Amino acid sequence: MVYWYWALSAVISYVLGCFNGSILVSKYVFHNDIRKHGSGNAGLTNFYRTFGGPWTFAVILGDVLKVVVAILLSRALLAPFGYWTQAGYFSGIVTMFGHMFPCFFRFRGGKGVLSGGTSVAMIDWRVFVLVMMLFFLGVICTRWVSFGSLAAGIGFPFGTWLVARADLFCILCSVLYCISIFIMHRKNIVRLVRGEERKFQFSRK
Repeated sequence: MVYWYWALSAVISYVLGCFNGSILVSKYVFHNDIRKHGSGNAGLTNFYRTFGGPWTFAVILGDVLKVVVAILLSRALLAPFGYWTQAGYFSGIVTMFGHMFPCFFRFRGGKGVLSGGTSVAMIDWRVFVLVMMLFFLGVICTRWVSFGSLAAGIGFPFGTWLVARADLFCILCSVLYCISIFIMHRKNIVRLVRGEERKFQFSRK
């Protein structure tokens, strides 16, 4: 019976993940698909660079809330069977996949950094602090958001292992998260190596 709850958790998490804030706001507020601009990515950084303004906070709020709801529902389903922590890791990674590959938008979504970060915050605040430190340190030192995202991605499995002392299932989920972040940032990695990656600016030009 518990396997059906795992399956239901996966479906709920994926569907919620498909509600991509950048795509929804750009299409239905600005009537201009974010994927037609800048890097072509439906993520927060590209949205801010393209549209900026207060609607960026709407994107953040939407992408954060969908992860929170997904994890809470998954925990409600699986915690009675003793899988509170595992539900957080599982739901988080599946929601992130929904964000990256939304079935509602031809499987072209964002890179999963914000949704992944929200998942970490829901899972373990200590790991979240470590991940955010690595992210901001990477961005501040290089002004490359992608570099900070990659550093945070690496920090998640290490934090899961060293700080949270989680079980093998959770460690594997965190490693999968890290691998996914690197895959979604593969073009950024090439530009970083070439020194061609665009640096982050608080003001749009």
